[in-house]
Amino acid sequence: MSGAPQDGPQVVAGDVLLLGREASPQFVRPLTVRVIRRLDDWHTYDGWLWLDGYEVGAKGEATRRRTLYVRLAGVRWLNMSARLTRPRRPPARTVVAG
Repeated sequence: MSGAPQDGPQVVAGDVLLLGREASPQFVRPLTVRVIRRLDDWHTYDGWLWLDGYEVGAKGEATRRRTLYVRLAGVRWLNMSARLTRPRRPPARTVVAG
């Protein structure tokens, strides 16, 4: 019994997740969470994991710290596209002789 499987996307610090019934029966109403860290040293069933995070309010502010037990297959990323893009590189500078 270990945390989330290694296939597919992994939850990392900074991710913003939408957790609903698919993630766990405890989420009667969907909950938006910003991940602080995964608690990989806490034992779980395959496909499940423990997370520390902040519940995110309607204005995007952290409203409450939470420790949550979620099913990875039910997690929806709200900011995944930001992780998939490469970081911007500054433009190359050209030296002009004068």
